[in-house]
Parts: sequence; structure tokens; C-alpha cells
Amino acid sequence: MSQDSAAATEAARKLTGRRRREVVAVLLFSGGPIFESSIPLSVFGIDRQDAGVPRYRLLVCGGEEGPLRTTGGLELSAPYGLEAISRAGTVVVPAWRSITSPPPAEALDALRRAHEEGARIVGLCTGAFVLAAAGLLDGRPATTHWMYAPTLAKRYPSVHVDPRELFVDDGDVLTSAGTAAGIDLCLHIVRTDHGTEAAGALARRLVVPPRRSGGQERYLDRSLPEEIGSDPLAEVVAWALEHLHEQFDVETLAARAYMSRRTFDRRFRSLTGSAPLQWLITQRVLQAQRLLETSDYSVDEVAGRCGFRSPVALRGHFRRQLGSSPAAYRAAYRARRPQGGALESVATVLETSVPAQGSAPGRRTAAAASPGPSPVTAAATSGGPAEQLKPGPESYVPGRPTLPGQRSAP
Repeated sequence: MSQDSAAATEAARKLTGRRRREVVAVLLFSGGPIFESSIPLSVFGIDRQDAGVPRYRLLVCGGEEGPLRTTGGLELSAPYGLEAISRAGTVVVPAWRSITSPPPAEALDALRRAHEEGARIVGLCTGAFVLAAAGLLDGRPATTHWMYAPTLAKRYPSVHVDPRELFVDDGDVLTSAGTAAGIDLCLHIVRTDHGTEAAGALARRLVVPPRRSGGQERYLDRSLPEEIGSDPLAEVVAWALEHLHEQFDVETLAARAYMSRRTFDRRFRSLTGSAPLQWLITQRVLQAQRLLETSDYSVDEVAGRCGFRSPVALRGHFRRQLGSSPAAYRAAYRARRPQGGALESVATVLETSVPAQGSAPGRRTAAAASPGPSPVTAAATSGGPAEQLKPGPESYVPGRPTLPGQRSAP
């Protein structure tokens, strides 16, 4: 792009006169989950100037005719309609009711118009599907809840879906992963607008860390992506998951699918949102996590049982993905065993207490403030993504390799 055209594009993105960046419109739809919907309302709609948090002006807009039904059968009445979006410099779509149904055309038009006039557009969790339907994610990096990332990548192939990130900031369009990651992105917006001190003050009020490191890797599930079940590649993916203890590469998988490596890479990415090599490495690391948690195999034995060619390869990939050595991960995991003898994850530590997957009702989760959330699929519940989390590492640091053509959040 030439400097002149780049300057023209930048000028076009400036806010028009009637829009103000501190005016935040939150677009609500019937059927949207109340938790995700309440996040931007709490962050941008409460006056916390006494704590040093600059004030935003909140406009809660109905994306369709009300009343709007939400979690538990509650009915909401939005004080504004789509016309109020014309005054906002920031427009937030907290969540969309169903990844299989198209959003209302009028709402999509309002989002496109706001973007054309320079507004910052934000999609939290499945709100990314609304942004994608409006064409605002075409050619851009984006993320969503890891459970829905394969569907987003398949339905909108021009979107560079990265299911590993907590959030992605692409300038005037921002997206986040599920539930708690919406808080991360809203804090990031405050930090961008008003600096670290303001974001830190708000985080203290919300009783959450001001900035979480890492991504969604800790919640990876072995299940097949939601829409791959009837695809010819499903058999190949299932075979790979059952033979992780063997040493094979992507060429082996391509041969089993009777495809060239190039065709296989393209088809695999369109179905899962991930490059096949990255997916295979991540599955092997996940298998290593399980063996470290549930067996007494040495690290060398774990490497062999997960298909790594050497313990050095296991250690390198394990540290890059999880920010810890295998030995340190095992030690931290076992240090958190409850006295009753049942294993408890060292990583059930979002900023809120969340029940671990498969846990009995009332089971107490760890409540330390620490990292956060990876790709592939589990079952969704009605009304919005419920994040039932798998055990993961105690800590996670940035530095994971990025998928080709995709950009991580800062």
C-alpha cells in the first residue's frame, strides 16, 4: 500500500464529528447470555471516578425488538435502539445467541456504518460471529471461545482465526475469547484509552488481575471440532488422537487422507482453525500433561508415550506452550492435591471460581490469581458458552509460535 493510500485509509478511520470514543454502545440481542452481556455494562456503565477510573458514557442498545430474553428466562428492555449507535465511538457486541443463526440485517448495517465512520468495534466471545457476519473481520486476525473457533474459521474462511489468544486487538476491530476473557479485553480498552494506572484501578475494583498472560491453551479438549464429524478428515483426526504414542508427522496424516500435503493443510485449517502441525504438537503436549498428572512415568518415558522423538523435544514444546518444564509442572500439580486424595488441577484459577470439568457439585476450586486460557471442542450449553475447564498448568508465559498469517494480541 502506498503512503498516500495508507494516509487516506487512516483518515477514513477517524471518528466523524458526532461520535465520541468515550461513548460506548453495547448491542444486546434476545437469547444472549447474561454474564457476557453484563461485562461491558459493568466496566463502562458504572461511575468509578472516585477510584481514579475515567468515566465512559454507556448506551445500552437493543439489536432487535424487545423484550430481550436472557439467561434464566429474564426479560430485559434496552433503553436505546440501533439509532443510538450513531453517537458511539466504541460499539461492543457481548455475545450472540447462536453460532448457527444469522444476526439481524439491521444490526449488521448499523455495525458496518459505525465502522465506516471510525468507531471501534468490539466482539466478546461469540460476538465475533456477528462481526464476521458484518464483514468486519475479513482479512483480519480474530479470536473467539476456543470451542467455537473451528466453526468461525470454517464459516468465514477469510478471517484469520487464532483460537489460542485471550483477545486480539487489530486496531479498530477487537475480539476476545469466552466469558472472563471479555473482562481482559475491556480492561485492555481502558488501558489503551487512559493508561495503566486507570486500568489497574478498575481491576482492583473488579478484584481481578489487571493483565493476564498466556492464552486459551490450558483449556484444550481432545474432542473433535463441532463440525468435523461428517467430514472425511474426521477419520484421520480420530486416528491421530488414538495413535499419539506413535511417531508420525503431518505427511503421514495427509497420506491417510489421500491428499497432498498442501491440500491437507488447507482443508485441515478450514475445519479446525489451526495448522495441522501446530494442532498435532498441541495434542501431544496435552497428552503429556495427562501422563504427568496421572502416572509415575519419567519425563523420558512420557516423551516416548506422546510421540516426541526425544525428551528434549517434549521439554521445548511443553515450555513454549505452557511456560513450565514437565518436571516443574508435575511437581506443582501434585503439590495441589487435596487431602482426600483426589487430584485437583493446579490451574483452576481464573479470576473467578469456575467448576472444573467433571467435578462434583460443590467441589471447591483453587482461587489464586493467575493466567488464563486453547483450541478444539467440547459441548456447548444453551444460552451461551459455559466454560467448564480442563486441568492445566500453574502458570503460562507468552512466546508461543503464531499460526501463519495470524497475529497475536499484544
